[in-house]
Amino acid sequence: MSSSSIAWSDPQRQQAFERWLAQVALAHGLAPETLRVASADASFRRYFRIDDAQGGSHIVMDAPPSVENSEPFVRIARLLASAGLNVPQVRQWDETQGFMLLSDLGNSTLLEHLDPERPDAALPWFGHATDSLLRLQQASRAGVLPAYDEALLRRELQLFPDWYLDKHKGAVLDDKERQTLLSAFDQIVKVNLAAPQVFVHRDFMPRNLMAPAGAPDADSARVLGVLDFQDAVYGPITYDIASLMRDAFLSWEEPFVIDVTVRYWEKARKTGLLDFDGWSEDFGAFYRAVEWMGLQRHLKVAGIFARLTLRDGKPKYLADTPRFIQYIRHTASRYRQLGPLLQVIDRVEGLEGLSGYAFGRV
Repeated sequence: MSSSSIAWSDPQRQQAFERWLAQVALAHGLAPETLRVASADASFRRYFRIDDAQGGSHIVMDAPPSVENSEPFVRIARLLASAGLNVPQVRQWDETQGFMLLSDLGNSTLLEHLDPERPDAALPWFGHATDSLLRLQQASRAGVLPAYDEALLRRELQLFPDWYLDKHKGAVLDDKERQTLLSAFDQIVKVNLAAPQVFVHRDFMPRNLMAPAGAPDADSARVLGVLDFQDAVYGPITYDIASLMRDAFLSWEEPFVIDVTVRYWEKARKTGLLDFDGWSEDFGAFYRAVEWMGLQRHLKVAGIFARLTLRDGKPKYLADTPRFIQYIRHTASRYRQLGPLLQVIDRVEGLEGLSGYAFGRV
């Protein structure tokens, strides 16, 4: 395959890409005829793989500047590398045109190594993932990344009523239900803003972690690759562990989620990262905060997946929305103050009568 056999909606961009690739291939010993599709994501970025004369491979990013700003990717890649994470190295970047040559972290995501039916086999992988997460969090300092502040949290939450409830489900909420959403959002924001602040990847999940070949070993933590970090912020320490264990593309039984989260908690509290409101002594207090952070993410992602389908023409994401509705219902069922939210969700989903929400937690 070559660039001529890859689909391009803009002939001028294709020509610009081919000119850039010819120059880069000459400088780095690449074989343009080996160019093939590597992956695409929920944004407008595309990724290709290309071989070199030494038998290695590299990644080429196509990110049109009119719709994708690659500067955060480059800047945050350097930040994460300095923290000891294994991230792609930027080998050449045409900022004006949005083309980039990157080191290749492999073609096997952690997601491909995981099977919810075999949690024992997954445990070592999650151990290495949380080791990488702790490296990121221990490198944290204020003023480096954008703040995951109240305005951003609320903008994300608003995606749920705007895109999932309104545009996807066509739900019409009455005044009481609208007030229920507002009240729930106020509580979610308050709980999450109280958490200690660290560097937050913001999409730290198995599909964005690259695994080395074979079973995990003592070196896997070092080589476990981290991708899709360009939207990183400075925010609640609970976010990334919630993202890791409440995945968009596979679900685990709660005993396993708790097992991994406890192991992360044990490591994190030794670093001093959890010296807040008794979290370092009380796993239950920390886990409740993780659940509330996860709830914010689940509401946001349900809205994003609806938007990807309805606005961006990417319907494959909406197929995983029921997973997030289940996550939302599960968390809302555990806390009395979220009972009204659960009732709204169940009414929209046609699940009235299933809202046995008063499990006693507050």
